[in-house]
Amino acid sequence: MMQFTESAPPPPPLNLSGLGLCLDLTAPRAPLHRPRPWPGFPTSAKSLGSFNAAGCMEQLLVHCANAVEANDATLAQQLLWVLHNIAPPDGDSSQRLSAACLHALITRASRTGSCKMLTVAAARADADLSLHTHRFSAVDLASFIDLTPWHRFGYSAANAAIAEAVEGFPAVHIVDLGTTYCMQIPTLIDLLASRPEGPPILRITIPSPTATTALPPPILGLSYDELGARLLNFARSKNVAMEFQVIPSNPADAFDTLIEQLRVQQLVSEGEALIVNCQMMLHYIPDETACAISSTMSMPSSISLRTVFLKALRSLEPTLVTLVDEDADFTASDVVGRLRAAFNYLWIPYDAVDTFLPKGSEQRRWYEAGVRWKIENVIAHEGLERVERQEPKGRWAQRVRAAGFRGVGFGEEAVGEVKAMLDEHSAGWGLKREEEDLVLTWKGHNVVFATAWVPS
Repeated sequence: MMQFTESAPPPPPLNLSGLGLCLDLTAPRAPLHRPRPWPGFPTSAKSLGSFNAAGCMEQLLVHCANAVEANDATLAQQLLWVLHNIAPPDGDSSQRLSAACLHALITRASRTGSCKMLTVAAARADADLSLHTHRFSAVDLASFIDLTPWHRFGYSAANAAIAEAVEGFPAVHIVDLGTTYCMQIPTLIDLLASRPEGPPILRITIPSPTATTALPPPILGLSYDELGARLLNFARSKNVAMEFQVIPSNPADAFDTLIEQLRVQQLVSEGEALIVNCQMMLHYIPDETACAISSTMSMPSSISLRTVFLKALRSLEPTLVTLVDEDADFTASDVVGRLRAAFNYLWIPYDAVDTFLPKGSEQRRWYEAGVRWKIENVIAHEGLERVERQEPKGRWAQRVRAAGFRGVGFGEEAVGEVKAMLDEHSAGWGLKREEEDLVLTWKGHNVVFATAWVPS
């Protein structure tokens, strides 16, 4: 976080015409742990209400982003000074969110070379940002994921849909495209082991990214061989015959290698149900705005690799495709648009974490470090390095339908599983049905969607 000393002279008075405010930044600095209204801030009912309100902080961040993009170092420095005072990284949820966005803007300035006088502030004095590189043990990662419904929601909905789709199949091939290292699979094995007709032969395939791929947190401190061995032992304990394979493949090239391997394997896998389980992974495939077509694929740059992947997937005639992702839109080409989108979506994890983890706990630091990683990637990075390119549910549905799939929805058993899981968490989490889809909510706001598809 940008550091200021008490002896450093504050910037001159700042007129934020966009907010209708004139802020006197020469006033004594308020303690970070007890922010106060600034002189000159309107206090009438028609005003923004509080200088520390989330809406006001969002507008200050937008002004700061515009200043950074315009290479207006003086204005950017003034805004950074204000935000540093009103948004401590250990404050309330809105302040912590604003602090993360502020750091992302400083990082962007240092990466792009704009506002060079700010690059000193980009030295990552707050070591907590390195927490996203923490490597979990398998047990710790499972416990960490169980803290919230963020991933468990998709697991519960998808597992119920998969179990229903593979009834009667003697062999099932699960292609697990997820970001949590198969943490969903043990529960699925339990479900399949309890089938009245007996468990199927189970095959699990996962992609492994190359060393150059930017891995989002959380990160598992096990090799894929060790992970596979643990899953095989668990399946054996449930009397489920299982195979586990890892195929080097990346979302950056639309999992091209994985698709080709699946196509070859299908030639010798008659009677096997092919399930493609996509959990928070498909938004890492570059969209149209990325213009990042792999050199190994000859096609116009205007064609999205997401379209390429979905059409290739359709050609495999899968038994079922489950698609679970965050219901957000981080695809804007301009940084201000992405900043607004991140601010108005990623307040949710900051708000929710206050309900289940105490301030200062190690798990909370890991949890929020992952959110900050996402914010920094959305705001500070461009091109191939910007991998957080979420799209809302409606746009994904259009893509999947255009590729030749139709939605099949979720049965009452799946809804019951999700509701039972949500009962284990705080009252702020909820479930709603939108046509054939399920949506996880926090205080009424969409968080994660779950959809299920079959070839049309």
